[in-house]
Amino acid sequence: MLKALLAGEQDPQKLANLAQGHLRKKLEPLQLALEGHFTEHHRLQLKFLLDFVEFGEKQLSNLDSEVQLLLTPVPSEPSVPNADDGKLAQAKDAPPQGKSGLQTAVELWDSIPGIDQLAATTLVAEIGANMDQFPSARHLAAWAGLCPGNNESAGKRRSGKTRKGSVWLRRALCQAAWAASRTKNTYLAAQYRRLIVRRGKKRTIVAVAHSMLIVAYCLLKRNCVYQDLGASYFDRLDERALTHRLVKKLIGLGYQVTLKPGRAETAPATA
Repeated sequence: MLKALLAGEQDPQKLANLAQGHLRKKLEPLQLALEGHFTEHHRLQLKFLLDFVEFGEKQLSNLDSEVQLLLTPVPSEPSVPNADDGKLAQAKDAPPQGKSGLQTAVELWDSIPGIDQLAATTLVAEIGANMDQFPSARHLAAWAGLCPGNNESAGKRRSGKTRKGSVWLRRALCQAAWAASRTKNTYLAAQYRRLIVRRGKKRTIVAVAHSMLIVAYCLLKRNCVYQDLGASYFDRLDERALTHRLVKKLIGLGYQVTLKPGRAETAPATA
């Protein structure tokens, strides 16, 4: 529609018919919105704005192409015969299976719920693929600004604000945490539901993002794919507390509860 306006078309009905998708259901209100006074000065301003948008899209496309080029698998080094056993041995510096370290990091982090390829690429851009620069996962969380501040007085630890860190890394992890909180039957979603009651949405999202960053560090450090603990992890962690809480709720509703041990392979049942 904007390009049609630049071309000189000013008929509201013809412009409204160029709508696509959900806008097709709102042709009449759209036609009314397109009625107005459109001068040459407006056309010039619109041309400048569209040129600026197209320039930004072209730059983003170039950057995406450059990122994909960096993530392209690296061809492995040619094998050389080993004089000792006569077998073929690859060069020590060659990446495993012809993959670069960046591509390996993206693939491993993409296996975490809530992190897609774009988010994994953002993490690689902000952190890198070499975890040897961080002595531990806690050092990485502190560097990223996703750990609580040190606020302790007289032996009592109070709630402290998170430290300052990479804005882009924090934003990407928080967006991934929001996505992970909506997944089904995952540990991260269970953690979100467990903490939101006490901490509220924003603090819970930061806590989930912190857990995801710790997981990302361990995956790349151990070179393994993410294995979810399951939505019932916290229930299995303390079965006595869970049983006591459920029995207490049933008693509060006026029921008489008798617990009988079930089969060995199943959890205790309530009656």
